[in-house]
Amino acid sequence: MSERARETVIAIRQIQRKIDQSARQIAQTEGITPSQLKVLQLLTEYPEISVGWVGEQTRLKNATITNLVDKLVERKLVSRRRCDSDRRRVWIRLEPAGRQALENAPDLLQARFEERFDNLPDWQQSMLLASLELLAEMLEARNPDTAAVLDASALGAQEKLPDQQS
Repeated sequence: MSERARETVIAIRQIQRKIDQSARQIAQTEGITPSQLKVLQLLTEYPEISVGWVGEQTRLKNATITNLVDKLVERKLVSRRRCDSDRRRVWIRLEPAGRQALENAPDLLQARFEERFDNLPDWQQSMLLASLELLAEMLEARNPDTAAVLDASALGAQEKLPDQQS
């Protein structure tokens, strides 16, 4: 293995370790996963959001989102209701216990990353993104269903607004 390849593998391992440490810290503090925390954070931006929109924003599969929301409802961090006009659509709302969990949770690694990344010049952002996409391809790790949470990655820049309530 070349010296640069070795240094690259070390950097990947350091990033992986930091993501794992951040996830453990959140779990130990509030007993929730980074994905669950991200859903709670999305709910602070809007009073009520559709579960389908959460799936689009986080890039998690429907079954994963359903399981995640079930756990949040079970812990009374969010409430869930079916849409009156379309019974297939489900809406969730942040509950006081969820707001408290957010206040107690440590800063997400993702939030620090987003702030620092957004402060980089455009050319550096593009260079970093291109390098990471190439790395994902080299490791055969490119998956369109990868969650947009740093137990996977940051939310996409082209966020859509949640469905308007009927």
